[in-house]
Amino acid sequence: MEKTHDKIWKSCLDFIRDNVTLTGFQTWFEPIKAIKLKSKVLTIQVPSQFFYEWLEEHYLDLLKSSIKRELGTEGKLEYSIVMDNYYNNNQKSYAIKIPTTEKKFTKNQAVSMPVNINENPIRNPFIIPGLKKVTVDSQLNHNYSFDNFVEGDCNRLARSAGYAVANKPGGTAFNPLLIYGGVGLGKTHLANSIGIEIKKNHANKTVLYVSSEKFTHQFIDSVRNNTQNDFIHFYQMIDVLIIDDVQFFAGKEKTQDIFFHIFNHLHQNGSQLVLTSDKPPVELQGMEQRLLSRFKWGLSADLQSPDLETRIAILNKKMHQDGIELPKEVVEYLAYSITSNVRELEGALISLIAQSSLNKKAITLELAKQMIDKFVKNTAREVSIDYIQKVVCDYFNLSLEMMKSKTRKREVVQARQISMYFSKSMTKSSLATIGAHSGGKDHATVLHACRTVNNLIETDKRFRVYISDIEKKINLS
Repeated sequence: MEKTHDKIWKSCLDFIRDNVTLTGFQTWFEPIKAIKLKSKVLTIQVPSQFFYEWLEEHYLDLLKSSIKRELGTEGKLEYSIVMDNYYNNNQKSYAIKIPTTEKKFTKNQAVSMPVNINENPIRNPFIIPGLKKVTVDSQLNHNYSFDNFVEGDCNRLARSAGYAVANKPGGTAFNPLLIYGGVGLGKTHLANSIGIEIKKNHANKTVLYVSSEKFTHQFIDSVRNNTQNDFIHFYQMIDVLIIDDVQFFAGKEKTQDIFFHIFNHLHQNGSQLVLTSDKPPVELQGMEQRLLSRFKWGLSADLQSPDLETRIAILNKKMHQDGIELPKEVVEYLAYSITSNVRELEGALISLIAQSSLNKKAITLELAKQMIDKFVKNTAREVSIDYIQKVVCDYFNLSLEMMKSKTRKREVVQARQISMYFSKSMTKSSLATIGAHSGGKDHATVLHACRTVNNLIETDKRFRVYISDIEKKINLS
């Protein structure tokens, strides 16, 4: 039986999966589609020119081996790139794609309310004028879907839990699901993704996304208008309630009290609660203990700062969505330079494209460096361990994988020690963190490396030149 292009590529993926990291496989191979097989030539479709160049530079031998296993020595691989590129006077023009996300499916159906909220407020909460059908706006942001949420080691638990909740709201142990993490790491994006996916899978569910600030203002208005019961009834009929930034309930005793009762009602009736916060429940200050204990009923999942591969994947995804393409070295520079905040990373990309367009300049590494100086250094940016390692590897013409390996070759050991030395002096990272970034070394190894470098600086003139050159290159970043 003759194999199809899909079966050939599936077998290739099985081989590739065993030879790369999980993050590398998910980032660079899962998005690829096989589209045809003709005369032992397999054609695969990749999302962009950048994607193709990355594969050619980093995974060419692996791809060749996988094709050879399936198609023999005569087997070949061809690429089909999704986006076309246009050149005008050696400068690229950027074709921006308009998002085509359907908004209809996120609309809630009309539901019965025990109060007439569309007319004058009811002063007497015991008088119910009959059920009235109202439509609740979900308030979901359609740009924040699972489709454009890039998964990595930094967010895998939270994303997996969110996807489980989206498929079975109120029916998992993750109720409430509390997603916590620092600024710009994707809490709001993931919370909206869960709501959007629930509406896809369960159109009859009433979903509401609301910020803690808006919830508080609504409650204050209900107190002012003597319509607190209306406010409570409204929230008690929600099937999936998503509250963003619950840490802002801190110190607001009456708001916490009303949310406590709404929380209890929804939880007891099998409704799903999704909460976001900048801290885990144990670190939230100014919150009632009875409320904090309920936050711990389900799952608390954290979002961490993205690693290098995830940052590159985020930029790649953003460029693909917007129909743009940047030189590989520019993408790498952005990913190396902005390490802690996804929002800053995407903002830097947008700023770079805007500068290029407005000033009619081609996007180059030099332009990216100028932009990063203005965009990030004003906020006292700390040089990252990743970037230091890149500069050192480039200087000694070594691969990052080689430097992190267990080899004891003199030139590799020296490069590794120099990167540890600069990481200790130029970052606030702990010795354990530096060691973990350097191939799993312990803190004693890092201290030994720093002492060795200091001794060589004092005794070896040529080594001092190395250190001076590398320091200048790092500072130019």
